[in-house]
Amino acid sequence: MNAPLVRRPAPRRSGDALAVICTGSFPAIVGTADMMLKSADVTLIGYEKTGSGLCTAVLRGNYADIKLALEAGIATARQFEQYVSSTVLPRPMPNLEAVLPISKRLAEAADQPGAHRNVGAIGLLETRGFPAMVGAADAMLKSANVKLISYETTGSGLVTAIVQGTVANVTVAVETGMYEAERIGELHAIMVIPRPLDDLMDSLPQAALQMPETSAQPLQLPLKVKDRSVAPAEAPPQPLQLPEFEKVPVAVPEAPPERQAIPLRPDSTDDISRL
Repeated sequence: MNAPLVRRPAPRRSGDALAVICTGSFPAIVGTADMMLKSADVTLIGYEKTGSGLCTAVLRGNYADIKLALEAGIATARQFEQYVSSTVLPRPMPNLEAVLPISKRLAEAADQPGAHRNVGAIGLLETRGFPAMVGAADAMLKSANVKLISYETTGSGLVTAIVQGTVANVTVAVETGMYEAERIGELHAIMVIPRPLDDLMDSLPQAALQMPETSAQPLQLPLKVKDRSVAPAEAPPQPLQLPEFEKVPVAVPEAPPERQAIPLRPDSTDDISRL
C-alpha cells in the first residue's frame, strides 16, 4: 500500500517580513525610509498616499532586519514630529500584495538586492498650496546648482518639490526655498537627504514632462559655393557726376563817385574870420 502524499509548504523567500510605517508628510516619509534603508538590509517597496498628507512606506526584508529598520524609522519620524503609526507583518500572505504598492521591478529587486551607489543628495520641500511650491522651486533652482526631479501631491493641498544635487547645493537651495514658500503661502515640511540609496531614488516620482529626443540633422549646405579666393577685377574709378547749376548773373553795385576838393580863394580867410 502506497503511503499518502504529504504536501509540504513551499519554502519562503528570505524577504518574508514587511514593515509599514506612516507619517504626516511626504518629506518625512522619504527621510524615514532613507534611515530605515541605511540601518538594515531591507528593500523599499513603495509608498502609499491616503490623503490629508498621510504617507506610508512599505519595506521588505527578513524579520530581524525589518525589526531593526522599523525601530530606526519610528525614531526618525518622531524626531521630525511626523510619526502616525507603524506595524510589522512577519509572514505576509501572497494575496496581501494586492493592497500594497509593490511593482514587479521592485519585487524582483527585493529577491536580488544589489550594491548601492551614491547618487548625491536630494532635497524635499512641502507646501500647502501649489503657488507656494512653484515659487519655492523657482527660488531653489536660481539659488544653487540643483535639478528639479518632480513634485508629489499628498492631498489637502499639500505638494512637495524634489530637487537633486550636491549636499552643499541642496542645502542652500532648500534654505532659500523655505523663505520663498513662507512669503507666498504656507511651508509644511522640509527634508535634506545627503546620500540617498538606489532603492530610495527608484521610489521617488519621476518628472512627467520630458524633453523630446531629436536626432541631430546634418547641416544642409548650398550646392554651389562662391569661390572667394580670387578677388574680382576692380573697375576703374569713374569721375563724380555733379548736376549742372543754372548760371544767374549777379548785379555788382557801382562805386560811389569820388568827392572833389573845393579850391579856396585867397581872400577866403577873411570871410571865415567874419563869421
